[in-house]
Amino acid sequence: MKRIIIFTGKGGVGKTSIAAAHALKAAKQGYKTLIVSTDMAHNLTDLLGCPIGREETEVLTNLYALEIDPTYEMHHDFSAMMVSFQKLLSFQNQGEEDPIELLEMFPGIEELFSLLKIHRIFETGDYNLIIVDCAPTGETLALLKFPELLSWYMEKFFPLGKLAVKIARPITKTFLSLELPDGKAMNDIERLYLKLNQLQLLLKDRSVSSVRLVTLPEKMVVEETKRNFMYMSLYGFNVDGIYINRVLPTELDNPFFDQWITIQAGYLAELEAIFANIPICRIPWFDLDLNGIKGLERLDQVALDVPDLFGIRTISSGERYEKDGVDYRLSFTLPAVTKEELLVHQSGNDLIIRIGNVKRAIRLPDLLRGYEVAKAGFTDHELTIRFARIKEQSL
Repeated sequence: MKRIIIFTGKGGVGKTSIAAAHALKAAKQGYKTLIVSTDMAHNLTDLLGCPIGREETEVLTNLYALEIDPTYEMHHDFSAMMVSFQKLLSFQNQGEEDPIELLEMFPGIEELFSLLKIHRIFETGDYNLIIVDCAPTGETLALLKFPELLSWYMEKFFPLGKLAVKIARPITKTFLSLELPDGKAMNDIERLYLKLNQLQLLLKDRSVSSVRLVTLPEKMVVEETKRNFMYMSLYGFNVDGIYINRVLPTELDNPFFDQWITIQAGYLAELEAIFANIPICRIPWFDLDLNGIKGLERLDQVALDVPDLFGIRTISSGERYEKDGVDYRLSFTLPAVTKEELLVHQSGNDLIIRIGNVKRAIRLPDLLRGYEVAKAGFTDHELTIRFARIKEQSL
């Protein structure tokens, strides 16, 4: 087995405990397992009761843990690229601030190096299972969409090619005191671009990677979970499980909890309707705070005794291109979205899909060159876009 399972959800819903309980169970079943925290507010050390740092640490037999330090990773890989960026930033900054510190503040840079670390570990083949304990929803979305987003920008840059940079380099250095990347740095940048594409393929490989959502039966958390599900679907990630945490037992003989149980019942029904085709796990509200290995074992015994826990439990269809006569169709399943929220348009070879304040730019395949959007429809949470040849498209 070679698997990556990514846990995400709103802050405070119990992601770390549920992810760690999965890791512990897998290790006890004989799978060599690594649990990775990408949340800068790391708390694996607190939960597991042992020091965990920026290198893989053995916790128990078959169980290893890692709290990724993206700054550490950044300084220990892509060194030529870092030097090149330092020179570029020094020119723009004119010595006012440390250029490396400026680069570290670049939006998305932490997400990039966290993902590169996970990819490098997966490529070694040392582990059967990598469990990723992600930051809250918004940061997780930034983490998972960053490879595609940065690749999109780099594709705009790379047509210039190494030759153009090689020709321009002495000119910019002489007349502008601006030093463009040298050959070694360009090789590092190209290597980064290739790794980004490999990352996209890995994270969206439905035979390897899946996302599992953790939620609570509360209004604000349910609404964020619905948005999270929509975001994951929009970007093509496979969601194969949802964990509803802190569910009150209905047999409580205490009037204080009666209204809470009624409220939870409504949100439980809503979640089960939205995630009807995805395995759902209800986790009770425990009478104790679950800390340490003993606490995780209790969580495992009560909630995780389910078949095929570490397999791909369901496979969403993702984006689908199909031939339709002389035209082509692109289809998406977009749950928890209304037609009024959707905007679709084409910009050159990119298809832009916007839902509220979230936008995805999809680089269209070469076979659609010479085609453009002719029609888009949204029915039963299915977005269908038809592409027609430009010369054949009616006015």
